[in-house]
Amino acid sequence: MSERIGIAVVGTGDWGANLVRNFANLPGTRLVSVCDADPQRLAKTAAQYPGVKGVDDVSAVASDPEVQGVVVSASAPSHYPLAKVLLEAGKDVYVEKPLTLEVAHAEELCRLAKQKGRVLMVGHLLLYHPGVQYLKKMVTNGDIGDLLYIYCQRVNLGKVRKDENALWSFAPHDLSVILHLMDQEPVDVAARGAAFLQPGVEDVVFVDLRFASGQMAHVHVSWLDPHKLRKFTVVGSQKMMVFDDMEASEKIKVYDKGVDRAGQVVSYGDALTVRSGDILIPKISLQEPLRLECLHFVECVRERKRPITDGVGGLRVVKVLDAAQRSLKAGGQPIAIDPLPQEIA
Repeated sequence: MSERIGIAVVGTGDWGANLVRNFANLPGTRLVSVCDADPQRLAKTAAQYPGVKGVDDVSAVASDPEVQGVVVSASAPSHYPLAKVLLEAGKDVYVEKPLTLEVAHAEELCRLAKQKGRVLMVGHLLLYHPGVQYLKKMVTNGDIGDLLYIYCQRVNLGKVRKDENALWSFAPHDLSVILHLMDQEPVDVAARGAAFLQPGVEDVVFVDLRFASGQMAHVHVSWLDPHKLRKFTVVGSQKMMVFDDMEASEKIKVYDKGVDRAGQVVSYGDALTVRSGDILIPKISLQEPLRLECLHFVECVRERKRPITDGVGGLRVVKVLDAAQRSLKAGGQPIAIDPLPQEIA
């Protein structure tokens, strides 16, 4: 397949505009159409890209033989119905995070993609970030020893949402990275939060994940905070890593720190020795993660590959979000995570 891959983008708002920009400029790709229900936004976007069709209904995209892959970047509640229509029409689909707002809907899309032999990819952008890819390589290669726990913060002051809480707005990013690094689903999830600005819409949420192997993870998300933080701390038995996406260049620091166990000793306390070595600041590619993600989608469409952030990965994140939301309503009670259905896993 050497011809250019025909792409359509459904939803051209703030983030959709970034996706349109990328796909309009990717090698081996042709932006065929943009779709938006808002006529003013659609006209503005179409005017920026001469030769690209502007349509106001997804059915026009679904029936267009020139379109092979479709990017869904409309509002989160519309992800499921839009993706379903497009998959049923035989299109490969890239859906922005979260894949859906309900576990059953995410499962249905995974089944449908499998039945139709279609690519289903989810826009978990951070998994394409060179910094996160470095973390994954270090964990996979055993360079930090055993992975013990992860904690992360995604906080700032504003933008305050009305239609989704801080959990659903911010946490999909962090949960996708945690599940990617842990390479397993949690046993249970507990979440506590508070709605200080609007009744029923939590501004700040703390989420705890527990894994079968004894590993743990903690997520702190908020849009009511004096700091702007986008930081992950990964603690291993031999080394520790910090990924700070707010840093301009030194985004990763690897600390040769840990607690070593001595040999045969009488006192247990004497058996533990704190070790503090060098700090490594590796050079990380500064390529735009969104461009890398878009290139990957086109590659998967062209070569019929399974995406790094496939539908099953998106489903796993939705399952954790759903459990965290139920835990919020139950005052922080841990909610068990059921295994994936066998026909999907």
